[in-house]
Amino acid sequence: MQLPPRDTRKSEKAEDLAQEAMLEAMRQWPSEGVPRNGGAWLTAVAKRRAIDGWRRRERLDERYAAMARDLEQQDGEASGTFWDPDTIDDDVLRLVFVACHPVLSREAQIALTLRIVGGLSSEEIARAFLVPVATIQQRIVRAKKTLAAANVPFEVPEPQEYAGRLGSVLSVLYLVFNEGYLPAAGEHWVRPDVSAEALRLARMVAELMPREPEAHALVALMEFQASRFGARVGRDGTPIPLDQQDRSRWDRAQIERGRAALA
Repeated sequence: MQLPPRDTRKSEKAEDLAQEAMLEAMRQWPSEGVPRNGGAWLTAVAKRRAIDGWRRRERLDERYAAMARDLEQQDGEASGTFWDPDTIDDDVLRLVFVACHPVLSREAQIALTLRIVGGLSSEEIARAFLVPVATIQQRIVRAKKTLAAANVPFEVPEPQEYAGRLGSVLSVLYLVFNEGYLPAAGEHWVRPDVSAEALRLARMVAELMPREPEAHALVALMEFQASRFGARVGRDGTPIPLDQQDRSRWDRAQIERGRAALA
């Protein structure tokens, strides 16, 4: 008599469920005791695991289907369009350019952007400007009122307007980087994540405006400074002066990127 073909995948799955049930028994039985009907207990655990697995796969299939629909919709919307190197693709950088509106003074642009986009506190911004906190708070309030009075639309400027806002944008990124390099408050001497975000945005500005030397110069400065982050603080959290730092811990890749940007 010829036996029916064996479904290898189902057999392997059954073996996996049996092993999972045995592992669960090894965890529970020593502390809770062996159940009266150990076989039935193992079967129930394996069955529950199987049902949970099926439910997870169903939910996963639903998510995959939703992702596929979204991708199809995006492909449909993007059909016939091409990547534009003059377009700001990053949400945060777009907000920085929007907030640096020429209707505001340079100081007001930077203060407002640092507060709304950068998320810095009034105390941190005041330290960056070397002015009292009250001055910064008043500056931000006046900036908001000026934008409202001028009925300024909340929109990204046209590419030809980028240059007029570049100085303020670079100043904002520089000050955000400094807040990571030497925080105004808190227990940490450095906040690498803050500086890394400023450096990421500065690189994008340099790519967006490749003929602007100030953008490349700022990237170079940030790369050089960030390359020493790993050596600036000891294991106990205390700062290490430059002349005492272990230079083998400097990030050589960042130094090379800084040299390339400077060139």
